[in-house]
Amino acid sequence: MVRGIVGLVLCAVGGLWIGQGTGAIQGSMMSGRGQYAVLGAVVVVAGLALLAWSWRTRKRDRTS
Repeated sequence: MVRGIVGLVLCAVGGLWIGQGTGAIQGSMMSGRGQYAVLGAVVVVAGLALLAWSWRTRKRDRTS
C-alpha cells in the first residue's frame, strides 16, 4: 500500500515538473527549462514502476 501511495505522489510531482519544464506551468525558476521536463519524465516512470509493483504484489496476495 505504501508503494502505491509513493508511486502516486511521484507521478504527480513528475507531472508537475514536466509541466514546469515545458513552460506549460509558469511562475517558477523551473519554468521553461527542458532539463526539468526530462527529470520529471524519469520521476513519472519511477512512480509508474512503483505502482505496477504494488499492483502485482497486491494481486498475488489475493490469489494465495
